[in-house]
Amino acid sequence: MANALIIVDVQNDFCEGGSLAVAGGAGVAAGVSRLLADEPDRWDHVVATKDYHVDPGAHFGDPPDYVDSWPRHCVVGTAGSEFHPHLKTDRVEMIFHKGEHAAAYSGFEGHADDGECLADWLRRHDVDRIDLVGIATDHCVRATALDAAREGFATTVLLDLTAAVAADTLDVALRAMDSAGVTLRGEPVIRDA
Repeated sequence: MANALIIVDVQNDFCEGGSLAVAGGAGVAAGVSRLLADEPDRWDHVVATKDYHVDPGAHFGDPPDYVDSWPRHCVVGTAGSEFHPHLKTDRVEMIFHKGEHAAAYSGFEGHADDGECLADWLRRHDVDRIDLVGIATDHCVRATALDAAREGFATTVLLDLTAAVAADTLDVALRAMDSAGVTLRGEPVIRDA
């Protein structure tokens, strides 16, 4: 069996200067790149997810409520949807896009360009253990980790390489992941605590 690193939504719009910025996002991008360079043999496979909106309907709010609706972000074809420049993507084997026409938080809701979903790709590559990093700890990392555990993968979140939006939603996310059997290592970046 094999292990994989899933890099969740390390995109310009979720990093400092983006339309839905999370403090510490650029640092997460650089930290993931350092880890991949320092430990090139740690994972058999490396994949990434992208928020990838065409027309996600009520997911964009004007004004946003920051619960169910958000400012426009990660719109296909914009610089905001691209990976942050500090994230080195040479090891990324496949990118899974999510949220084209509806809200999607979990990478397991995404698909590759050929239509293959993340769970099927991982199983086809004999992956049974997953490590997760990315943005935001309390939203898309949480949703991806919960779905990974539900799909039967042994799941670990490397919290030092995640950034959270807010302390209250982070606390809820950490409890939910722990209750689902997700292993939590380290401390997430959080700037409003």
